[in-house]
Amino acid sequence: MKGLYTLCILLLMGFSALAQDAADKVNGIWFNTEATAKIQIYKTTSGHYAGKIIWLKEPTDPETGKPKLDKHNPDKSKRTIPILELVNLKAFSYDSDSRVWQHGNIYDPKNGKDYSCKMELTDDNTLKVRGYIGISLLGRTETWKRDKKK
Repeated sequence: MKGLYTLCILLLMGFSALAQDAADKVNGIWFNTEATAKIQIYKTTSGHYAGKIIWLKEPTDPETGKPKLDKHNPDKSKRTIPILELVNLKAFSYDSDSRVWQHGNIYDPKNGKDYSCKMELTDDNTLKVRGYIGISLLGRTETWKRDKKK
C-alpha cells in the first residue's frame, strides 16, 4: 500500500511539473503584431504572468524629441511614465485544461485603455492575444511572434 501511495505522489508531482512547463512556455520576448514593440512576458512572484514593454521601434516622441510617455493614461499622475519598461500585461493565470492564459488585463498605451485579455499559444513562436470588453466575443485578436534572438 505504501508503494502505491508513493507512486501516486510521484505521478501527481510529474503531472504538476508538466503543467508548470506548459504554463511557462509563454515566458519570453514577443513582437507585437506590427513589430513596433517587444514585450517581455514573465512569471511574477505571485505566480501570475505579466508583461512589460522592453523595446520600441520608435522610442522617441516626434513632438518632443524625448522618450515616449504614457500620455493617454486616464490617470493624469501616470502620464509622465515612459512607455519603455511599462507593464502592459497583468495578472494572467494559466488554465491547463484549455491551455489558455486568462483572467488578465492588457493596457494599450496608444489610447490609455485597459481591456480584459486572454492569450493562447498556437505554436511555440506564435501567441494569440485577445483583448476584449465584457465578453470575449467583443474584442480584437492580435498575433504576436516570439523574438528568437537571445
